[in-house]
Amino acid sequence: MRQKTLQRGFTLIELIMVIVIMGVIGASVAVFMKSPIDAYFASGRRAELTDVADTSARRISRDLHKALPNSVRTPGQTCVEFIPTKTGARYRADGAGALAINSAATSFNMLGSNTAFAGAAIPIDQQVTSGDLIVVNNLGIPVSDAYLNVTPLNRTVVNGVPAVSTNGVPTPANETTITINAANAVIFPLASGGNRFHVVPAAEQVVGYACTSTGTGLDANGTGNGNLIRYVTALPRTADQQSNCTNAIASPTWQSILATKVSYCSFEQRNALVRITLTVSSQGEAVSLYHQVHVDNTP
Repeated sequence: MRQKTLQRGFTLIELIMVIVIMGVIGASVAVFMKSPIDAYFASGRRAELTDVADTSARRISRDLHKALPNSVRTPGQTCVEFIPTKTGARYRADGAGALAINSAATSFNMLGSNTAFAGAAIPIDQQVTSGDLIVVNNLGIPVSDAYLNVTPLNRTVVNGVPAVSTNGVPTPANETTITINAANAVIFPLASGGNRFHVVPAAEQVVGYACTSTGTGLDANGTGNGNLIRYVTALPRTADQQSNCTNAIASPTWQSILATKVSYCSFEQRNALVRITLTVSSQGEAVSLYHQVHVDNTP
């Protein structure tokens, strides 16, 4: 006799019940998983915002420490501007090779070598080169302000590559002759108390930081709609550029974005102290940083 084969399986009702049960279990697990996952992403977002704000403040602080004395200024609340320096040294004040003060000058002697110090080579980016600016006793007042084009200027341009002194009497090997722009009939109205001069790099005569796209608000998602930029421009600066952030950054020779998602920023300069307030926001999260930078204004 033929044996009958029994077929077994799930009914439609049983399959529907399994689907419903799995859905209930999945929803229950999702409820418990949502909070830890949201916390993880929120923590990562806050860390990113903190890193952006901290990195920006440190970069601004590092640049400000190289500012020419009495050159830091704030044309407005949302920008800060200064003249950077690459190096500084002392000039010969008397005798052959002395720097002429408040009179015509075409060259002067720097005390020391331009290429080596204590037997070690000086990095190229810290050497005086052709096209750099020489500034003496910048006081930030009309008679001695490197930003202005007021005669007599307290700044001039280096012509040619500085060389070991050959002016004759004497000719010390540890002095360097720096040839300067003869087009300025009268330069350096005020002598430096310590016979010091500062060197401004030719490529970065003025550096500034500013918040653009207002930098003072949030979009619909709670993300900052501003950018923090670093810009470079040339001397001299007009009165409008010195009193208004929009005019200050109108025609930069170069600029780059340092931070995005900026919802608020403020720069305040009081004597030798620069106060920086920066808020970066993303998806409702906000990180605010307050930083103070001390600037040495001894010319």
